[in-house]
Amino acid sequence: MFVFVCAGCGARLTTPLSQVALPVHAHQKYGNGIQLPVLMESGTFAVDPEPWGPPWRTWEEIDPDEAAARGIYAPVYALSDGAPGAIVISPGDARGTLLIPEKGGGYCCGLDGADGPNMACEACGLPVASRIDDCSLWQAVWLAPNAVRRLPLDDADAAPLSWAELMAEGKGTPPFEPISTWGSRLGSNHYWSWSPQWEAAAGRALAHLLAASEGQPVTVPDGPIAEVFQRALDILLPVGTAARRAVLAGPGRPAPDADADILLVPAHPQTGETWTPAGPAASAYPVPLPFGMWLWLASPEPYLPVPASGGMPDGVLRDDPPAPRPRYLFRADPGAFQHTLVRLPAVRSPWLREIFENLTQHLRVRLF
Repeated sequence: MFVFVCAGCGARLTTPLSQVALPVHAHQKYGNGIQLPVLMESGTFAVDPEPWGPPWRTWEEIDPDEAAARGIYAPVYALSDGAPGAIVISPGDARGTLLIPEKGGGYCCGLDGADGPNMACEACGLPVASRIDDCSLWQAVWLAPNAVRRLPLDDADAAPLSWAELMAEGKGTPPFEPISTWGSRLGSNHYWSWSPQWEAAAGRALAHLLAASEGQPVTVPDGPIAEVFQRALDILLPVGTAARRAVLAGPGRPAPDADADILLVPAHPQTGETWTPAGPAASAYPVPLPFGMWLWLASPEPYLPVPASGGMPDGVLRDDPPAPRPRYLFRADPGAFQHTLVRLPAVRSPWLREIFENLTQHLRVRLF
């Protein structure tokens, strides 16, 4: 467990926190006028290893060699010159801070942090963090890495859960969820949608699937996995050549076949490390999925209107309706797709660079 304190005066700025992996959707911008929930679970924090936030430089101001040294292999609109290592926490875990009124960038429906840190240490006035709660952004507090210090507490941080323990917990992420528009109340301003977390995770995974394809068709297992990935793969990749096969692999599942070219594997929610198979399958290309999404794909939770045990009397049937399905095909998040693809050296290949450069066209036809 750790607490974060002001680098200027040492005042405590957070409750005790445990570190987890940075969510794939941490910087996602979803829809327009959407009220997204809090990004981080209470009691946790994550670190963004890359620079993020102002000041920004446009691509025209950046030497390609400098971009490549930062792991960027294709043009982006702008790169941050901020300090790397920003720490994201739940807003409810912040302590001893005050909003800075003149740093209120955003104000469509809230704060977006575009003007730099908008929260100051209550004790000494040092700007220490940015509160994000504007529409279409995940609510969070981002601690400035050069304005805070991390202090360990007396009790040691617990060891990360094993894969077996994660499987036993069974915390899957449902593919559908209700979405609220800003300022809505229960009623017509709620609608059911594909999960924004799934869309962001699929954007990252799709970039890896394309890189792993080496320009050949890719097939994925039928069912929910195909519903998420196959349409985009069929449109973006050529037809008529030998297909590379992607399979779901991970803890508790049978060992993948030796002829599997690509493995869809879980990433550990605490460490961010991807599950690695043993044997011949270890040479296959691993495509990371957040554990909650992977678990749902590996063990979908069907809606079964059967008598409940334990919580309801015998003979009583479940009468709560299943979650409504969205009325549109699944679309991966374009921001997560682009963010991942430009960081894969494979994007230098002409065929993959063409896909990247045609992203606007793919958006128009609602592929993303």
